[in-house]
Amino acid sequence: MSVTIGGREITFETGKIARQAHGAVIVRCGETMLLNTACAAPAADEQTDFLPLRVDYQEKFSAAGKTLGGFIKREGRPTERETLVSRLIDRPLRPMFEDGYYNEVQALSYVLSYDGLNVPEPLAICGISAALVISEIPLIKPVAAVRVGLIDGKFVVNPTAEQQKKSLLDLMLAGTEDAILMIEGYCDFLTEAQVVEAIDIGHAAIKTICEALLKWQQQVGKPKNRSMLRKLPKEVFDAVDVIVKPLLEPAVRIPQKQKREQAQNEAKSAVAKILLPEGKEPKFKPSDVERALKKATSKYMREMILTESLRSDGRKLTDVRAIDVEQSLLPRAHGSSLFTRGETQALAVCTLGGGSMAQRFETLHGEGASSFYLQYFFPPYSVGEVGRIGAPGRREVGHGKLAERALLAILPTKEAFPYTIRLESNITESNGSSSMATVCGGCLALMDAGVPIKRPVAGIAMGLILEGDRYAILSDILGIEDALGDMDFKVTGDKEGITAFQMDIKVEGITPAIMRAALMQAREGRIYILEKMLQACPKPRVEMSVYAPRIETMQVKPSKIAVIIGPGGKQIRAIIEQTGVQIDIDDAGLINIASATLEGIEKAKAIINGLTAEVEIGRNYVGKVTSIVPFGVFVEILPGREGLCHISEFDVARIANLSDHVKQGDEITVRVLDINERGQLKLSRKATLLA
Repeated sequence: MSVTIGGREITFETGKIARQAHGAVIVRCGETMLLNTACAAPAADEQTDFLPLRVDYQEKFSAAGKTLGGFIKREGRPTERETLVSRLIDRPLRPMFEDGYYNEVQALSYVLSYDGLNVPEPLAICGISAALVISEIPLIKPVAAVRVGLIDGKFVVNPTAEQQKKSLLDLMLAGTEDAILMIEGYCDFLTEAQVVEAIDIGHAAIKTICEALLKWQQQVGKPKNRSMLRKLPKEVFDAVDVIVKPLLEPAVRIPQKQKREQAQNEAKSAVAKILLPEGKEPKFKPSDVERALKKATSKYMREMILTESLRSDGRKLTDVRAIDVEQSLLPRAHGSSLFTRGETQALAVCTLGGGSMAQRFETLHGEGASSFYLQYFFPPYSVGEVGRIGAPGRREVGHGKLAERALLAILPTKEAFPYTIRLESNITESNGSSSMATVCGGCLALMDAGVPIKRPVAGIAMGLILEGDRYAILSDILGIEDALGDMDFKVTGDKEGITAFQMDIKVEGITPAIMRAALMQAREGRIYILEKMLQACPKPRVEMSVYAPRIETMQVKPSKIAVIIGPGGKQIRAIIEQTGVQIDIDDAGLINIASATLEGIEKAKAIINGLTAEVEIGRNYVGKVTSIVPFGVFVEILPGREGLCHISEFDVARIANLSDHVKQGDEITVRVLDINERGQLKLSRKATLLA
């Protein structure tokens, strides 16, 4: 089966590779090929009340004719990019599994061939969707994805990797033929109208793919196995609802998160005491009771919002929680900010450094180093729990990257600010939208560090409650509104435009009108937050922290790079040892010199200037005598450049023995008389005395 999108053909093939998988599809566009498989466990755990879906995306370096550059050549732990793409695949597919399906599902996507043009991310989502569509796993309907760029004022669907470099927009969009389910986009201050237009154009292409996948399913797909669906029995919900109604109706109105959760736990205990008594055979399955309890909690919260326009913490739909900002909280950090919004708090810290602090990476596209990166930490104590501490989970990686990309648009150029910038966001308290607190706190930490950002930005998370024709858009959502609501829509930017947006939707039915309303409500919310931020920090600090390194740049001819580095790096190591600075040189000859003191920088600059300076005939130089021979003295006038001052050119008077007038190590002033074909210098001290 094939479909043409953005002027390029995408083909789907099954039955040739991985035939024992429940669903296996090869997706091809140009010479980019991905193998996508889907398998499900034969039965579900009785205690499971959620869909245990695991999605893993892997880029085989052999796909681009490469191997890993490190000591270990085998692909293993997922890279940051692979983790992010795995999340992109998971998010739109998860809502499309039929209600009551709790079998473990594993979806795998491997990049087998990459042509450097047709990017694999949207193909991976389409491929996994196709594998599920033709399998017996009960996916409700096909899901597809495209990428949208804005190049030379025109929106382009599935731009090539080269085209994307020129794009002002990087939008990944996924959904069904009827609705959008997932959006992730980054842009350079586009307006809300431009964002909506890009989404509409992308969804038109998604419809084409979904229609083709549906026809293909009818041709080659297996019948869906719905025998294992565990629908919640009505009698279970009714029995639970009778018990918890007088407890949950007031519980969902408690403003404080911990007190509200305590009241919810009391309702849970009351249900367990009656329906799941200890020592007796329960009337209902514990997993069904748990699901009914969650459904009842959702029912009362959603009804309160829809009928009263009132939320759990007492706010109206458009209200933003109280905001508090404290700058320079950490005295030794280069920049820090404590950003608190309601019961969500982020301690953002900015660290500045030289080129060696850059984050190196290796992907199918090539190798490189990021001079700006943001790392997000979400410890268990932030939600009053105990849990694992170690390598970041997928959620931490995803939230960090969203905030990083949101702030990337406001950073100064490398020429204007030649520092590597590391931001860390420590979530010290969380009750919804910690990633947007990270954007706000991160922006403030940059300003506190003295980074000359182009303009400050803020972020806000929007929610949605949708019941038939009734809906309510919520500004600055709480954790409970995220968990029990229908949408999580994050938007960052300022009053002029948007830098990043991410949307996950749990239900179909969100119309373009709702999306436009959510974007405009988000604009008002982020302007309000930004005003609060600017009250605490109106502009970046003029002076950087005394603990931040100083960096200056120099430009030399690319042909001089080898002279500075020296054989085997001998020369540059000598400069570093002599001055105590850190030196980074790029291929264009731009040199960054970092040091804790300006003295070290000036000393290093003087040495580099000496190494790269061109010797001029007729110019005077102060040089050091390196050796004395009967016929003259050798003088080093620039680092690594020495010439001969003949005995006849040493003084105006005749000299019999040079050792009586000068010794090794003395500094003397000489003039360059000539440079011969072999680059040898003819020097004269006498000429400077006669001048």
